[in-house]
Amino acid sequence: MTRSDPLPPSERWPELPLAAWRDTRDTLHLWTQIVGKIRLALTPWLNHSWHVALYVTARGLTTSPMPVAGGALEIEFDFLGDVLWLRLSDGRFRQVMLKPTPVAEFYAAVMIALKELGVEVRLRTMPCEIADCIPFDQDTVHAAYDADYARRFFRVLASAHEVFAHFRTGFLGKASPVHFFWGSFDLAVTRFSGRAAPPLSGGKTPNVAAWVMQEAYSHECSSLGFWPGNGGYGRAAFYAYAYPEPDGFGAEKVAPQDAAYNGDVGQFLLDYDAVRASASPDEALLDFAQSTYEAAANRGGWDRKGLERQR
Repeated sequence: MTRSDPLPPSERWPELPLAAWRDTRDTLHLWTQIVGKIRLALTPWLNHSWHVALYVTARGLTTSPMPVAGGALEIEFDFLGDVLWLRLSDGRFRQVMLKPTPVAEFYAAVMIALKELGVEVRLRTMPCEIADCIPFDQDTVHAAYDADYARRFFRVLASAHEVFAHFRTGFLGKASPVHFFWGSFDLAVTRFSGRAAPPLSGGKTPNVAAWVMQEAYSHECSSLGFWPGNGGYGRAAFYAYAYPEPDGFGAEKVAPQDAAYNGDVGQFLLDYDAVRASASPDEALLDFAQSTYEAAANRGGWDRKGLERQR
């Protein structure tokens, strides 16, 4: 993978210590859930809940165009300008400034903006995939917004998106877009073997219907993603897992050498700081993506010849 980028590695892959921006991360998680639930309400269902995800843009995260009466609505987090844009295809728009604001006030401002644009939408105000959470319209606890760390977070998403998108091109089988899930607050891309998977077992996901998770994992998959400090690990990391996990998957040797299988979360993990410190962060991440996929595909008996683009 070769590239020419005016940004030096330290800016493309900035420091993102969880302790420095935990409160901002937690607030952003809830803000993205509000916007994501608008997408959920307005967008037709797509397999594995792909219709709810957000997408990386040149300035932040977007819903992409959503159908509304007489046209389309797009909502974008602009982390370079610290603005949430709500734009209609007829040219009308509203702005909600990104600044230290309680979730309840942010939710109210977004709903007012939608009403002024003539968009009718009803949301379930309980956050998803967060234990012991507070309804959006009652949450005065989460109110942090550090603009510098929001931009750092965006830079990491943009850089990871580029590598993930490049990795995706080598697969001919069914593959997800590179997308951001606001429930789990992670960027991900997933490949599928084409075979059905056994029913998902395990604990209940907070405020998510069991059938949603069952449908999400209805088919064998190998998934790659980035957590900005969540996921049960406690610091920013790239992850890779297979469902169902084939025998011997965790024992496979993967690259780079800093990557390892973590039995507590059942996934291969590569610390973000290890990627930053490598001589070529993009190549290190691409090696992680390819080697963990091969571990899943080889151990799972995937038809690699039929699923992969021959280079």
